[in-house]
Amino acid sequence: MTHQTIDFSVAPMMDWTDRHCRAFHRTLSHRARLYTEMVTAPAVLHGDRARLLGFSPQEHPVAVQLGGSEPAALAAAARICADFGYDEINLNVGCPSDRVQGGNFGACLMREPDLVGDCVAAMKAAVAIPVTVKCRIGVDEQDPEEALDALADAVVAAGVDGLIVHARKAWLKGLSPRENRDVPPLDYDRARRLKARLPQVPIALNGGIASLAQGRAELGPLDGMMLGRAAYQDPELLLAVDPELYGEAAPHEDAFAAVEAFEPYIAAHLEAGGRLSDVTRHMLGLFGGRRGSRIYRRRLSTEAIRPGAGLDVLRGAVDEVRRRTDAAAA
Repeated sequence: MTHQTIDFSVAPMMDWTDRHCRAFHRTLSHRARLYTEMVTAPAVLHGDRARLLGFSPQEHPVAVQLGGSEPAALAAAARICADFGYDEINLNVGCPSDRVQGGNFGACLMREPDLVGDCVAAMKAAVAIPVTVKCRIGVDEQDPEEALDALADAVVAAGVDGLIVHARKAWLKGLSPRENRDVPPLDYDRARRLKARLPQVPIALNGGIASLAQGRAELGPLDGMMLGRAAYQDPELLLAVDPELYGEAAPHEDAFAAVEAFEPYIAAHLEAGGRLSDVTRHMLGLFGGRRGSRIYRRRLSTEAIRPGAGLDVLRGAVDEVRRRTDAAAA
């Protein structure tokens, strides 16, 4: 039986998918493509690049998401990111925050497909790695059929290497960024119609996908799925990515083994002067639904933030779950 490979990635999420989150997620899946938080082109050009762009070699394959609307600045930023060793440059044409609108990037660029095409062309000319776009299906009163087709046609003409479609509109007037993640209705059919029209273009589905099974059921002709909050809030599901989507063994047999394998990374972070909570805040969703998971979360939430907190705090929290899991199985 041949195994159908489905491209899988974890969405870029502000304040969540930092380098520690990505290193943890990589412990759970060798194959998932990981994305940075969005970083603006001006920040890359003028900010602390080591802090903004630094990552661990173990994170590969890892993509950086850029925000911006000036082709020259994006090209220069893309070149810097490629030199850092990223595997892909992704342009944000989907974020609905007020800050994004003020800077003329993110979802408001759905109204300027030709400009987005110029941005992609400039980045493609600057780097040898893939350049992709993550977009919505439209904003505000736009017709999603016209808006998404116009955006897709412009970036395809510019040589884009793939599209990730968050299959809902962004309402820039009247909804908060949080509401824009849930309130506008999902329209997976719209993404599938785009793929039918552009069969040669790799297109992945994003938005509201709560599980691998749901993602597989919704893909149809689409090439991949991107999970955001589901993967962050229930990271254990990432252990199923390699076997279920790639036909390969998971990196570890269970979440307990994954945490043990991750300990050297945490120890190195602590040795460098970092705080335990920098890393463990991304691990709170692990063991969700298991006996002891509430105690695990509470111990990490209260004890990991204390000055000098070490690996014994994490081990103690994990042991609470392990003891109850073993007792339930006895």
